[in-house]
Amino acid sequence: CFFPIPDIQIMKTNQTILKEFVLVGFSVYPHAQTFLFVVFFCLYLLTLTGNLAIMYLTWVDRCLHTPMYLFLSALSFSETCYTLTIIPKMLADLLAKNRSITIIGCGLQMCFFLGLGGTNCVILTLMGFDRFLAICNPLRYPLLMTNMVCGQLVASACATGFFLSVIETALIFRGSFCGPNLVKHFCCHMRAVVRLSCLDSELTEFIVMVISATALMGTFLLIILTYVFILSTVLRIPSAEGKQKAFSTCASHLTVVIIHFGFASIPYLKPGASGGDDTVIAVPYTVVTPFLSPLIFSLRNKDMKNAFRKVLGRTSSLNK
Repeated sequence: CFFPIPDIQIMKTNQTILKEFVLVGFSVYPHAQTFLFVVFFCLYLLTLTGNLAIMYLTWVDRCLHTPMYLFLSALSFSETCYTLTIIPKMLADLLAKNRSITIIGCGLQMCFFLGLGGTNCVILTLMGFDRFLAICNPLRYPLLMTNMVCGQLVASACATGFFLSVIETALIFRGSFCGPNLVKHFCCHMRAVVRLSCLDSELTEFIVMVISATALMGTFLLIILTYVFILSTVLRIPSAEGKQKAFSTCASHLTVVIIHFGFASIPYLKPGASGGDDTVIAVPYTVVTPFLSPLIFSLRNKDMKNAFRKVLGRTSSLNK
């Protein structure tokens, strides 16, 4: 991610251009630092374990070498990188006295955070499109959604996410930043950082929020549209067993979509949120959602559970 690096100089009287930011984060709750560290650290370990397990099972079990599980594996990889961008720094700051981050480091964190977040949204949209093809066009599905096409769509999702991310990051970091250097967040969240800009921060914040809201709502509406077609097709299935089977293949994805977009829409679409409010609101979509996604996709999926049993069976046989 490339963006202009602000020059370190004096621009206005009694106003120094910043060299670094200080992430306020959860320092406003000094007596809860250790407790929050333990909770977030455990959730992070479980998140890593769940996502790595999905990627590993998809890799070793040939029964899972289908577009649906390749999309799921790509989502797990993206969410692993997504949490890696934010949570380790947050955990370190919970125990450290120095919570500073350089301007360049802040820009890189923001760029990857937004890029991977956008990638997650597009992959979830592609997973809905995959279910649409499988249910509404079952005969043409093997021809339309091959593994190669799946890989190309995942690459497009990543390119789209980071294209928007570079634009937003460049807009925010196109100028210099004036004091104070306190970012009222546990990460370089765009709303908290843009308010420190020496330029017209309100205009920049509005443009960035419009881009984020458009991308967020656009992908969500596309998912809703696919499920409208899926629902109309499922309702025409004569047997109750066929309807239940069709709904079961979509239940996990739809649950994750509701959680993901529900949490993500609160800080990005809520106007006039203060930095402190954003700090608390950001916890669900940076910590909780990545933790719940692998649980929902694995615990509610028979193929994934069968693959897990196979791996356990092989491991136990090797140990004997």
